[in-house]
Amino acid sequence: MIYKTKGTCSREIHIEVENDIIKDVAFIGGCNGNTQGISSLVKGMNIHDVIAKMEGIDCGGRGTSCPDQLAKALKKFVTAQ
Repeated sequence: MIYKTKGTCSREIHIEVENDIIKDVAFIGGCNGNTQGISSLVKGMNIHDVIAKMEGIDCGGRGTSCPDQLAKALKKFVTAQ
């Protein structure tokens, strides 16, 4: 899945999911160290757990963040199934 982000420095998120488990996440753009950290932390996690942990995180008063955008992408993925 490729998700186009809104309101963040990252432009899109590439996500690979198998049986509700995150296999890979790659952010395009954004703060490289932070997005690599997020990607590493969520690999192997259940998508519902990631949504619960990341949803609503704010970056600098933007009303969203890279983790929040990941949660939005995963919610879209769940809805599309």
